Amino acid sequence: MLEFGELLGTFFIGDYIPWLNWLGKVNGFYSKAEKVAKHLDEFFEEVIEQHISGKRSDGHVGEESNDFVDILLSVQKSNAAGFSIDRTAIKGLLLDMFAAGTDTTYTVLEWAMTELLRHQTVMHKLQDEVRIVVGNKTHVTEEDLVNMNYLKAVIKETLRLHVPIPLLVPRKSMEDVKLNGYDIAAGTQVIVNAWAIARDPSSWEEPLEFKPERFMNSSIDFKGLDFELIPFGAGRRGCPGVLFATAVNELVLANLVYQFDWKLPDGVAGENLDMSEVVSFTCHRKYPLLAIATKYEKK
Repeated sequence: MLEFGELLGTFFIGDYIPWLNWLGKVNGFYSKAEKVAKHLDEFFEEVIEQHISGKRSDGHVGEESNDFVDILLSVQKSNAAGFSIDRTAIKGLLLDMFAAGTDTTYTVLEWAMTELLRHQTVMHKLQDEVRIVVGNKTHVTEEDLVNMNYLKAVIKETLRLHVPIPLLVPRKSMEDVKLNGYDIAAGTQVIVNAWAIARDPSSWEEPLEFKPERFMNSSIDFKGLDFELIPFGAGRRGCPGVLFATAVNELVLANLVYQFDWKLPDGVAGENLDMSEVVSFTCHRKYPLLAIATKYEKK
């Protein structure tokens, strides 16, 4: 998946100047893409076969444990969608779930933990909120998240300052339009710089600072209605996994700060933490985040 993400984020000149397409064969781009595609196809083929034969690798059997693959196979068999879904389409949907549902999610969590370790005041404030709401329970549940307003602000600020997909997914104009005096022809590829929008000083005070408090008394959300914050895009091309991503990020982050106290290793100061980025399909840390977790003991 990491190689897949790198390929998606690679600028390939043949996409824009077709007669230079041959460069993809010379520089190894095509061969690498074919290798990754083969590995992914073999993996998904194995997963589908396991579900068809009833020999799933997780050992679960029976309708009560049906997962996403089982449902897709059921739709294929019953033709419930009203149109045919072949195996290639099923593998394509699985790839979408893996690509869009894993890389982006862990990227947000890693940046959130990075900023919390850099800003201990924010970390302690978040831990206080989570631990008060959860009380004596062993872990955070989805029902607890409703009462964690500061947690939601931390997630929003992370998505603002560290947009997982900085340039979103490319769009294409459907008809000729005039925009701010410019003529945009139908079929033009449109790239939305969500990273720059989220750091625009005309929309945000101290845009380069990590300040979750800016969202505590703000109606701005990331669901596509407030155009100064669009990490999931907006409109008909907006990400369909907003609710999934929000639930996973909030639940995992809340449990991490609830169960453990955190610090950087070897006495590294937060302000000296390396914040270098690497951009592929997503914008993630250049170097993995290393942190020391100490089990939190309730008093």
